[in-house]
Formats: sequence, C-alpha cells, structure tokens
Amino acid sequence: MSVDSLRSAVRDVPDFPKPGILFRDITPVLSHPDLFQESIRLLSETAAGKKIDKVVGIDARGFIFAAAVADRLHAGFVPIRKRGKLPWRTRGLSYSLEYGESEVEIHEDAVLPGEKVLLVDDLLATGGTSAAAIQLLEQLGADLVAVAFLIELRSLNGRALLGNHPVVSIIDYP
Repeated sequence: MSVDSLRSAVRDVPDFPKPGILFRDITPVLSHPDLFQESIRLLSETAAGKKIDKVVGIDARGFIFAAAVADRLHAGFVPIRKRGKLPWRTRGLSYSLEYGESEVEIHEDAVLPGEKVLLVDDLLATGGTSAAAIQLLEQLGADLVAVAFLIELRSLNGRALLGNHPVVSIIDYP
C-alpha cells in the first residue's frame, strides 16, 4: 500500500458543492479497508516519537480520521464542530472558507492548558477552518504538536494561514 494507492482512490467530483469547485471525495478510501488503514497509519506517523494527549478532529470528515488516529495513539479524541452542535459551554470562532462563511466551536474543557495535541482533518484547502481550529486550541492553552491532513490542495495556499505549526499532508495536489 502506498500514497499513490491512496491518491488513485480519491474521486474528483466537479462542481460540488457549487459550480467551479472540484471536490476531492475520500469515500472510496474509506470504503476500502486496506486504504483506510493505510491512511490512519500515515496520519498517526505524523506524531511519531511524540506523546499526544488529545487528537482533535474537525467536523465532519476530520472526525473519521482523528478518532481512529486517537485510538492508535492511545490518546483522547476531541471534536471541533459547526456552531450549535455541542451540548455544553463552548468557545467559537467565525471564519471564511472557499465557498462561504462558517463558525466552529469546541467545549471549553475539551483540552487542558499544556496538553499535547495533534489536529487532524481530511483536507486542507484555503485554510480557514483549520486556522479557526488552531486559534481555538491556542485559546485553551493547547500545545499543538502538529497539524495533519490526508489531502492538501497546494494551489489554494491554505498552509499560509496556519502559522508556524508543523503541517503534514499525506497526499498533495498542485
């Protein structure tokens, strides 16, 4: 199994969710056990040699990968969700994305000051969602060890919004 195998399984869906957007569909990776396991292995390796207390996943596809990575790393899993989806006291942040505006939230007690965190998501595009997640984690005092993505769309330069945090992408598209 290789990164090329993962790349070849990602399906391109033009004009989704709106005209002009080329959506990178990961569901074929998820539906193939060997590919899914390989993606989790590679994402977990982004924290190699580091003790991780919490793996944070971004709503919604990031949950799939982050929860599995948390299990593999023997760490807790923390969701960052769209506004209004978490049942307790939250911190929230609004941001712009490729095709609109949104807001994400995290429980105020989800990450304790100084806890070592790995942030995981399926895709880095313009970086708005990830930058908002990073800001929320910083507000809680997290020690962000790395930010890991299955896919990065380099032409959208989302990495520029993520500060000096180590960023690792398994599959890069120009």
